[in-house]
Amino acid sequence: MIAARLGFHKDGFVSTRIIEVLNYIPRAMRIEAFLRESPMFAVNRAARRFESLAARALAGDHLGFLEALVLAALFFEAPRQVKPSQLAETFSTTRGNLSHCISSLEAKGLLLRKIDPEDAHAYLLALKPQGKRCALRVIAALDSMQKEFESEIGKTALAETIKSIRRLEARAGAR
Repeated sequence: MIAARLGFHKDGFVSTRIIEVLNYIPRAMRIEAFLRESPMFAVNRAARRFESLAARALAGDHLGFLEALVLAALFFEAPRQVKPSQLAETFSTTRGNLSHCISSLEAKGLLLRKIDPEDAHAYLLALKPQGKRCALRVIAALDSMQKEFESEIGKTALAETIKSIRRLEARAGAR
């Protein structure tokens, strides 16, 4: 009875209707086998998901990930003032990208940009009181995400994963 409903005939052949239905069932794309083995795709996909996770965690302060890193760095470096070029190098980003980030944080009233008294071409950055409070929230959010990752896969496995990613990154940068 069920076989008849599914379109099977007594002689074992499948009806054309079943074949039509099977042709409309989505199949895996051929590239998926390549993507399952590709470290570049895995890292890129993970980066997009991490960015989304960070965006949700930082949404309350209306911050992007780089902005959060800048606030955290300035908090940890205080009372020493930091130059934007130091942050750009530390975060492996361009000075232009960091300049936009700093302008955004400055507009939000979170940091102060002062001319370096030793180099009139350079700026020094420091957190304003509101920036310090925001930095504490950012650090707590980033720490919470870190703890979730550690509890999910373990500290040792996470450390090994980071080492592997850095080796791949170094190899890609050497080309």
